Amino acid sequence: MRWRNSREIKTGKVIAIDGPSGSGKSSISKRLAKELGFEFLDTGALYRAIALHLRNSGLTEQSSDAEVARALSGATVFFKNGRVFLNGGDVSDAIRTTEAGHYASVFSARKDVRDFLLHIQRDAALHNDIVAEGRDMTTVVFPHAWKKFYLDASEEGRARRRYLQLKEKGMQITMEEARRDVRERDVRDSGRDIAPLKRAEDAVYIDNTNMSLDEVAAALLEKIRRLDD
Repeated sequence: MRWRNSREIKTGKVIAIDGPSGSGKSSISKRLAKELGFEFLDTGALYRAIALHLRNSGLTEQSSDAEVARALSGATVFFKNGRVFLNGGDVSDAIRTTEAGHYASVFSARKDVRDFLLHIQRDAALHNDIVAEGRDMTTVVFPHAWKKFYLDASEEGRARRRYLQLKEKGMQITMEEARRDVRERDVRDSGRDIAPLKRAEDAVYIDNTNMSLDEVAAALLEKIRRLDD
């Protein structure tokens, strides 16, 4: 893998999983990591944490790139024992709101934000085998990943998953709001100029609209083991 000034850096095995919002990437990635004894890299949590930092710094969707860059200066974000820490404080619960998700999608389109998190994500694989999920894991962050997958599902199916996920957390949301959230994220993620969501040519495509979590996990594990033969 050629990262950082084109130097060869030895890393652990990386299973990279991309897909749109609500396609089940996080749930499947956690399951795979547990089954295979890999570490789980929750890139969505990193973007949510940075979005929280930018919002706490008073930034909005209209803030300039220069303002974003200044706000990122000195910020720190990392995982520890399954928790997410921002500037030394545990924000694991604070980032799981609809607002944090919205601004994570908004600010992820900024080059400074993506550059800030790029090496943090890549460094996670320096000493561990990892399962990494996101929007550009297979195309930008880990283009030479050991295994690549692209998970997809219908808009309605993804909206329902989003709705049920938030309802289980006690959040107030309607199906129409979940549907609108998924649709807006699709437009932002696929239409942005920097690292847009797209399927890598060598990624295995799986439409899991009508599949249970167990079925999707079994399908990916079977493909991982078969492709490794």
